[in-house]
Order: sequence, then structure tokens, then C-alpha cells
Amino acid sequence: MKQFVVKRAIRAVDSDHILGYELLFEKGGEDLYGENSNSAADTIASFLMNNSDKIFREKQIFLTFTPSLLLRNTPKIFQKDKVVIQIGDNLIVHPLAMPIIEKYHKEGYRFAINDFQFSPKYFSLLEYADFIRLRMKKDLSSKEKVSMENVINMTHGFKKKCIITDADTREEYEQALALKADYIEGNYVAETLSVKAEKVDYLQGNFFQLVVAVSRDEPDISEIEEIISRDAGLSYSILKLVNSAYFALRRRTASIQQAIMTMGISQLRQWIYMLSLNNEGSEGSDEILRLSFLRAKFAEELIQNTGMKFITPSEAYMMGMFSTLEYMVDASMEEIIGEIPIDTVIKNALIRREGDAGKLLDLVICYEKADWKQCQNLAKELDVPTSLLSQIYINCVEEVSSIWDSLTGEYTRPGEDSMFKPRETSGEKIEDVLQ
Repeated sequence: MKQFVVKRAIRAVDSDHILGYELLFEKGGEDLYGENSNSAADTIASFLMNNSDKIFREKQIFLTFTPSLLLRNTPKIFQKDKVVIQIGDNLIVHPLAMPIIEKYHKEGYRFAINDFQFSPKYFSLLEYADFIRLRMKKDLSSKEKVSMENVINMTHGFKKKCIITDADTREEYEQALALKADYIEGNYVAETLSVKAEKVDYLQGNFFQLVVAVSRDEPDISEIEEIISRDAGLSYSILKLVNSAYFALRRRTASIQQAIMTMGISQLRQWIYMLSLNNEGSEGSDEILRLSFLRAKFAEELIQNTGMKFITPSEAYMMGMFSTLEYMVDASMEEIIGEIPIDTVIKNALIRREGDAGKLLDLVICYEKADWKQCQNLAKELDVPTSLLSQIYINCVEEVSSIWDSLTGEYTRPGEDSMFKPRETSGEKIEDVLQ
């Protein structure tokens, strides 16, 4: 079985707060959550054991567990406050459903019910659930809308939180907002995490690392270049500035290193200090910056690991990094890219998804959106082995998460528990589950 895995953000409807991430295996779990799921459970359990420290660092993870995974104590890989066990229909109809759920509930684990319905088998689980999840349909009838409204009202009546999933288009997202759920998940969420503004957003931790780097008596140019290159906002701003009439370059540049050398340390310091006077951030804008960084790394690694030659790794990195600029600058992608001298191949990929570079960017974004079918089609067109996609993505998530931890200042203080703990050797058997 081809293994694909991706995270999708779950966002509060009234702010940019990110509740957590749902972890998706295959498209919507369709191939992995059937009743006869022992082989699928082996795949998922193996992935979680080998990658828990790579992909689940920052916030709580929402994950649909098969009965087999629960009977194997797989949730115990996680700290209790860092995982939400999603209850799917295959668990609800399982003969051991209630003993399994009661067992984990007593141990302090939290639950979310997928695709809640007005039926006794769902109501019997309400006391254990913290979240109710409802799937947004593409063409929502008036009857279905009323039904969703009733479920949401009931959810709030029971003091639970409601998450609407699969809000993949603008219309579906706006319908989800109108239904007054608490959180929304879907492909369109990433595109609304940051409201467009007249200024570019910067990652605060990254920005202040840059302030420190340029303030040294003998600044390290390679360090400054590295810090700027991992932030889409800073990269765009310095390239826009150095190619402006102020510097009147004979030849425009798309190189961060060349931009730094052109400005010189003195002017670079002034530019950075000026930016520091007006640097406001939010969790949503940080999420966009994080997304741009991950896209950049993913695109770069795909070029480096597959032998594709139509663009260089650095061009792939820049393409991924700049692919989110429309959500950070109040202008169209065509207007934004027109201000910096990016190669025509990259411009056409960013604006119109043209050529092989456009297919590469589409592959990165389709993977991000868990559109596995289109991922396979694009991978085939680009001659990218699909077996590489998941591991390259996971490695990129690990690297981005590691850098992100250092940028945001999050660290485990003495005496604090880490997000994950080593899996305990347990002799627990089925009879223990039933106790």
C-alpha cells in the first residue's frame, strides 16, 4: 500500500487560533479505516511509533483510531493532553466499543465523534466526547443544513465544541461560518489563516534572531542569509527593497545573498530596525509563514531527491516560499511577483501553474491538501516515485518543526512533561481492556 500522511489545521471560527491538527492517512482514511483493518493498523501503528517525535510537536493531534489500534494501546504513544481520539463508525459498531472508550476516558484521554447523527448509538457516546465533528457537503440541501444546525445547537447545549470538516472551497467555508460551529477544518482554512494587510508579516522569533545577527560586531553573512531565507515575508521584502529605484541596480537580483551584499551591513541594520517598529503577529499569520517554509523545504527536497532538472533546488525553495505571498500582501500574485526579478519559469508556475515547475508546486500543494489521487497523477507526470513523497514530507516537517521550536521560544522547562513519552512495555491484554 502506498503510504501518504499529512496534517490539516483546525482553526477557531472567531480568531486565528489553531486548535490542533488532524492527521490524515490516505484520502479521508477511506482505505485505512475499514472493519477488517489489521494490516492498516499495522501500517498506522508503525508510522506513529517511528515518527511521533517528527510530526507531532507543537499542538494536539486529532486522529481516527481503528478498534485494532485502540486494543493495541496505540494512543499511549502520546501524552493524554496531546491527542484527541476520533471515534469513527467502525468503532461505534464494534462489540467492544463501550469498554474500549470507557477505559481510555477513565485514563484521561479525550474524544471527538466523527459525522454525528441523531441515533441512540451516537447519543450513548456523548458523555465521553469533547468534540463533535460534522462533514461539510459540496451541495448542502436546506434539509441537511437544518440537520447540521440542530446538531450544532445540541452540541452547545451539552457544553461540547463542534468542528466542521471538509470546508474545501470558499462557499463551503462561508457556509461553515454561517452554521456557527466552533472550529473549521478543510483545504480552504489555510487560505484564510491570515487576513491580507498592507504590510508583510514576519515570524517574530525569526525576525529577532535576525536583529541579533546583524547587531554583532562582526556579522556572519551566511547566518543572516539563512535566517532571511526561511521567512517568506523577509525574503520578499529585502528583494523588493534591493531592486527598488533607491539602489538603482544595473541588473536586478533574486538572490538573498546578493541582496545582502548590495545593501551592506549598515543599511541592512537600518532596514531591520525600521521593520521592528511595526511588527505585529498572530497565530494565524505565523501559521502562514510556517506553511510557506514547509512548502519551500518540500519543493527543494523533491528536486534534490528525484533528479528533476527543470529548476534548481534553490529556485524550488523560493517558489514554495513565495507561494503563500497572496495571503500576506494585499495584492495579486502577478502584482507581487512583478516587483522582484524571479525567473520566468518560476513566475509562470506561481501565477498560472504552468510547465513542470507549476506541476511541482501543484504536487506540493495537493499533498498538503491530502488530495492523494491528484498527487499520484502529478507524481507520475513528473516521474517522482510516490514511495518517496511521504518520507520526504515527514523529514521536512521534522526539520521545519525543529527550527520553528527555536524561533518561537517554546521549550520544555525542568520538571515539565514532554509532548511524547516512550512507549511503556505493557502486559495489558483484551481481558484488561474489559475490566
